[in-house]
Amino acid sequence: MTGIELDPREYWEFLSGHAELVEERGWVLPDRLLATPSIDPRLKIAARMAAGVRLEFETDATEFHWQVRADAPADSSRAPSPFDIVVDGNLHTRAAITGDGVVSTGELLPGNKKIRIWLPQYGHVRLGRLRLTGASEVTEIPRGPRWIAYGSSITHCTGADGPSETWPALVAAEHGLSLRSLGFAGECQLDPPVARFIRDAGAEVISLGVGVNIHGAASFSARTLRPALEGFVDTIREGHPDTPILLVTPTFAPEREQAPNAAGLTLAEVRAEVAAVGERDDLHVVDGLTVLGPADAHLLVDKLHPGPDGYRLIARRLAPHVAALLPVKENA
Repeated sequence: MTGIELDPREYWEFLSGHAELVEERGWVLPDRLLATPSIDPRLKIAARMAAGVRLEFETDATEFHWQVRADAPADSSRAPSPFDIVVDGNLHTRAAITGDGVVSTGELLPGNKKIRIWLPQYGHVRLGRLRLTGASEVTEIPRGPRWIAYGSSITHCTGADGPSETWPALVAAEHGLSLRSLGFAGECQLDPPVARFIRDAGAEVISLGVGVNIHGAASFSARTLRPALEGFVDTIREGHPDTPILLVTPTFAPEREQAPNAAGLTLAEVRAEVAAVGERDDLHVVDGLTVLGPADAHLLVDKLHPGPDGYRLIARRLAPHVAALLPVKENA
């Protein structure tokens, strides 16, 4: 049967949500941050996880096969998250792969269809050749307004059922957004290279969910947290003087609310410091307790991270806040 076969260089234009693609022995590895010497090694490991990265195209193919490799980080025994294949907006296939494998759909209905393949949000992936059976064409899907979502593991969403069901992916699908997820599990530490990356990246809306990693690592004190966050925002503003920025304070974590960390701050106090920065005229602040609060504690799997239902709830509650900041569409 006729079709189209593409090597990684030939389908680069169909990949979204990454900063750069690294070639390695015939494979391509997506990275969510540009490589710079100032990136902490732990942040680099998180950035190499392809949360929010997807291959998206329109085609009349009746089947496709994508050679991939998915591995957990070197120090983890946890399996990588699955690949999610979404066809015309509906989840078609969820493919769990560890090591070398092939992501495929089985037979698809004839005619043109929009396909998005979300890469695993947990684990490191390598991408190989893509074969589109029965295809006479493959074209780009028009992309919507660009949204950058920065945050911790609660934005990274490694515990979601699949990469299309992280809360940023759900919000992006609901409002037709082109997502760039900068959720870094354990590594939302206001790193200057991340602020500079956001500054230089295109976006129509930006969200910042900060505070829980800062509390957990005791990375800032009552003296340093507010100016550090102010400086992070100021760097972003150098490239985005008018872009709406949504600042979300920490969600509920029962054992951390009143527990001082090594820097002497409780999570409640971190939340108050973040909210104080949100009093700036150029920020829109959302109280994290209205996103996931004490009444939602049953959705936490470890008294900190939501499970799949918790991520769906976050999506429902944050979607209106993100949508309210989108550019107003002009009448045709």
